[in-house]
Amino acid sequence: MRNTAKITTAVLAAGALTLGLSACGADSSDTDGPLIVAASPVPHAEILNFVKDNLAKKEGLDLQVKEFTDYVTPNTATQDGSVGANYFQNKPYLDDFNKKNGTDIVPVVTVHLEPLGLYSHKVKKADGATVAIPNDTVNEARALKLLAADGLITLKAGVGNEATPSDITKNPKNLKFKELEAAQTPRSLDDVDAAVVNGNYAIESDLKPSKDALVLESPKNNPYGNFLAVKKGNEDDPRVKKLAKLLTSPEVKKFIQDKYAGSVLASF
Repeated sequence: MRNTAKITTAVLAAGALTLGLSACGADSSDTDGPLIVAASPVPHAEILNFVKDNLAKKEGLDLQVKEFTDYVTPNTATQDGSVGANYFQNKPYLDDFNKKNGTDIVPVVTVHLEPLGLYSHKVKKADGATVAIPNDTVNEARALKLLAADGLITLKAGVGNEATPSDITKNPKNLKFKELEAAQTPRSLDDVDAAVVNGNYAIESDLKPSKDALVLESPKNNPYGNFLAVKKGNEDDPRVKKLAKLLTSPEVKKFIQDKYAGSVLASF
């Protein structure tokens, strides 16, 4: 069961923070000013900083990167204009966020995929294991689908991006589930038998998805690519167009390949 009060509190806190950002930050609607982009630290901010340090100046783009460690504030800041764009999320998550929060944020260009993985410090047998999974709507469903794809559980037919453990129809390994904030899942690995961890949090925690994951999402036909996003109506901002072009350049593809060695996959 999700903690609605916690989510509401997080949104209110994020709103207060973004009001502060509006008061002291640059005007993101000024197309002659810097483009401020909200991003998760890894790999999003790292990719943006590569663009900033190596490619942006040549294109006449003044790029500023603002890091956030949660999945709420980047969208609320984009919606209220505290930042001009964000880069941290996938389409199912954004669709759910827009629906629940009345926002109108849209994707611009898909850049990469971070495969979701199942990790463990101690499991040798899955029977009776306690598995930590993200508690936000889309990532929880995504985690359960990952386990189902590996045959560990069976989900109700036709279940979508709102699947919860109550939608499990077969659980032959008698797995137990602990729902945590996505950022907490890698930190839980010493307390649970296994955890399903988002790619960015895995990398931040020195896990190597391509080597350490017991089960890893397939990139084939994967709907969870991460993209640059803006408030609807800002897609034609010339700064956004420049950044979209640079984020899908051969230089960025090589940077992703060299730095992440398969733990992050370019989507272009």
